[in-house]
Amino acid sequence: PAWGYQHTTVCHARGEYARDEDGDSFREIHVNTMEGTWSLLRSWLRPHRGISQEKLPLYLGFFEFVHNARR
Repeated sequence: PAWGYQHTTVCHARGEYARDEDGDSFREIHVNTMEGTWSLLRSWLRPHRGISQEKLPLYLGFFEFVHNARR
């Protein structure tokens, strides 16, 4: 939890795509949020074809700032 998140996993090989951790019928553990974030990031970076490894952290930091400011 160093970044404020608890890392959990699902095992797609076992057919598990979402999991209800506490039995309240709400599936808290899933990958939809992360897959959606990756999709937004890819479409945001697409116009900047050929980003150097050196500048990638700057682009990611700015994307994170904009994404968090929207909430």
